[in-house]
Amino acid sequence: MSNDTAAVDLSRERVDSFAQQVGSIRNSLHEVVVGQDETIDQLLICALTGSHALLVGVPGLAKTLMVKALSSAFHWKFGRIQFTPDLMPSDITGYELLGSSNGSDGPTMVFRRGPVFANLVLADEINRAAPKTQSALLEAMAEGHVTVGGETYHLDEPFLVVATQNPIEQEGTYPLPEAQLDRFMMEIHIGYPTPEQEEAIVMLTTAGAPEMPSAAFDREMFIQLRDLAMSVPVPKNVASYAVRFCGASRPGEPLASQFIKDYVAFGAGPRGSQNLVLAAKARALLLGRTAPTVEDIQNVAPPILRHRIVTNHRAVGDGLTSDDIVDRLLKDISD
Repeated sequence: MSNDTAAVDLSRERVDSFAQQVGSIRNSLHEVVVGQDETIDQLLICALTGSHALLVGVPGLAKTLMVKALSSAFHWKFGRIQFTPDLMPSDITGYELLGSSNGSDGPTMVFRRGPVFANLVLADEINRAAPKTQSALLEAMAEGHVTVGGETYHLDEPFLVVATQNPIEQEGTYPLPEAQLDRFMMEIHIGYPTPEQEEAIVMLTTAGAPEMPSAAFDREMFIQLRDLAMSVPVPKNVASYAVRFCGASRPGEPLASQFIKDYVAFGAGPRGSQNLVLAAKARALLLGRTAPTVEDIQNVAPPILRHRIVTNHRAVGDGLTSDDIVDRLLKDISD
């Protein structure tokens, strides 16, 4: 057997092991959350690429339960922040107060860590807090640390933020700017369950509090899985398709169709292409494949691009959304 074949065999074993391990997590999540298969897979893709996610759905669709179950399955420290108009940045990052510390002869300023110091942070109804408070969390998402009193405090790895938004009530909210939305890999829309799923939900939740899944990984094992997902090779045609897809969403680019020029104000930037490829890598591994395909890019395109494409006034007047734009691009952009 040649060395090349041995390397392929080893890669195959790793991919099979990855699919089995993540499959056990997916199964444990479904024991707590009924249905929502696509949502759970998209959350897993974000987790396995070390990326942040924005969950959008009406109340009562198990958004919080889903995130808590994910944290429990990975054995992560979980933090929840309920965003309200009076929330201050220090309520997220932490604050300094006068106290005593080891080795100090007298009172000194001691840092008390906020809820952002966790592996998985649920930012509940993030659009209900003022922009300066939102920025405190968004800075931590981008930099991986917080600065308080001139001191920098690094966040532990892994560090992921799952934020939620309620699409019903918009009064008294502070919508995230498009530039800030770009920090989330995916905007995941959660729909209503089917009648059969809702019946199962009622039966499950009225029999007592659901039991959280047991931890399937420790921190080191998860980091190995994340590194494996990042190291998956990407065929050139797949990367080229991702770049063409995002380029075609920009009205000023030669690739843009007349439809895009008529209805889009701003298209997806380079981070859209990067996230398409990253998510396609993770999806390929979830399905037990060693490399992503164009079909993987097409599958993850809606949650990755819907918050990166800004429609214009004409689109609003004609009732078109960014999802409609992505759907059109999926039909127009060839392999």
